[in-house]
Amino acid sequence: MAIVPALDLRPVSNDVAITHVPANIEAEQALLGAVLYDNAAFERLGDFLAAEHFFEPFHQRLFSSIEISVRKGQLAEPILLAEQFSRDPAFEELGGVRYLADLVDRAPPAANAPDYARAVYDLALRRDLIRIGGDIAALAQKGDGDLSARDQIEQAEQKLFSLAETGGVSQGFVTFADALHGAVAMAAEAHGRDGGLAGVSTGLIDLDQKIGGLHPSDLVILAARPSMGKTSLACNIAFDVARNYAWEPQPDGSRKTVRGGVVAFYSLEMSAEQLAMRLLAEVSGVSGDRLRKGEIDAMEFGRIRDAALEIQEAPLYIDATGGLSIAKLTARARRLKRMIGLDLVIVDYLQLITGGGSGSDNRVQEVSMITQSLKALAKELAVPVIALSQLSRQVENREDKKPQLSDLRESGSIEQDADMVMFVYRESYYLSRLEPREGTEEHFKWQEQLDQVRGLAEIIIGKQRHGPIGTVKLAFNEDITKFGNLARDHHARFHQSEE
Repeated sequence: MAIVPALDLRPVSNDVAITHVPANIEAEQALLGAVLYDNAAFERLGDFLAAEHFFEPFHQRLFSSIEISVRKGQLAEPILLAEQFSRDPAFEELGGVRYLADLVDRAPPAANAPDYARAVYDLALRRDLIRIGGDIAALAQKGDGDLSARDQIEQAEQKLFSLAETGGVSQGFVTFADALHGAVAMAAEAHGRDGGLAGVSTGLIDLDQKIGGLHPSDLVILAARPSMGKTSLACNIAFDVARNYAWEPQPDGSRKTVRGGVVAFYSLEMSAEQLAMRLLAEVSGVSGDRLRKGEIDAMEFGRIRDAALEIQEAPLYIDATGGLSIAKLTARARRLKRMIGLDLVIVDYLQLITGGGSGSDNRVQEVSMITQSLKALAKELAVPVIALSQLSRQVENREDKKPQLSDLRESGSIEQDADMVMFVYRESYYLSRLEPREGTEEHFKWQEQLDQVRGLAEIIIGKQRHGPIGTVKLAFNEDITKFGNLARDHHARFHQSEE
């Protein structure tokens, strides 16, 4: 075989030196030889291997040239490739076209190429680990006036998570062809699903039809005034996604979600037990108020016990830490994604998250930073993030109480960063507080109006980056705080309206 370059023994940082850099030049040569001998072997390598994963710089350039030729449908072989490297000093130093010929002459069977690819990839990850570890150690030793030890831990965890997910700390540019391939794959998956959803189903038929499900990388703001039911709706969606979770194994041993998903629910306002109580009421059909007061009989308790057995295995993870900072929230989401998997993040609610900074009094800037971080988290983990938000009191001062984008509290950044903004509105909530004196004609008309809207809720889509805005009608059971689909025979009366 041709010359094997010496390993680079330079320290990876100023303070951390190593005696050996993980690399296997022979494995790189065997892989390149197999692909040069049989270009069809390139398609067996999978999408995980890239040129930068090779240790020898010339091997990086050679693999990149092979990839370009194969992608174009052109032949990649020593004579043709030698022309491209005629002015490459490293190519001449290694032996020129003779080096490429030696790679082909000593190439292993093409069937073994994926094994060599995995070896090259694994060693590249180890080198990245050494580099990241050196950076972490150097920063910890020197310190940084702007970063506390806890901040350094969060930063290190983010780098390690990125490495675990992509094989590199930064993904960098992707070609339009790769992005197009991903878009077509998403469309194909949507076509293969029941209902043709491109995203995670909310369990609410009309809402899914309007928004196409919850899409990976999207930040969804779910906003309402107090007592409208935004937490109930979030709980309904979270449980439906977790209850329907199904996965299939992949060749690399990982799990691919095919339905539903693993859900992380950050409850900054309610305890985990209170959330569980809501879900028990929903599944058992027993009134949540009576459940809390203990006003249930033996039969209802049996239904509650059966409901608990039914839902206890659902992959719904609740973090009820009060005053959680955005840095800790993102770190815990990354950890859950890495250890178990993650398909949906729900935050209840946005205004209770702290920036974790120096205690600035500018709450508008802090909320802006939080929404930007949540959007970045959605993109990083490739999962939808639903963040609940309070609306300002100005809604109460209007005759028309239906919420608008301008009602979002504290920051225009909420509207700007969100891919979708949905409002929960129940007319019966306001109408029930306007009861006239009994026995009057006004009371009769009021009762008639209340009967028409009782048990109904509206989801007003004020912004949707990927589709139309408009309103979706849902059923709402106040006793068990459950949103549901309207009966099909009600659709003529309660049809969806679009703006």
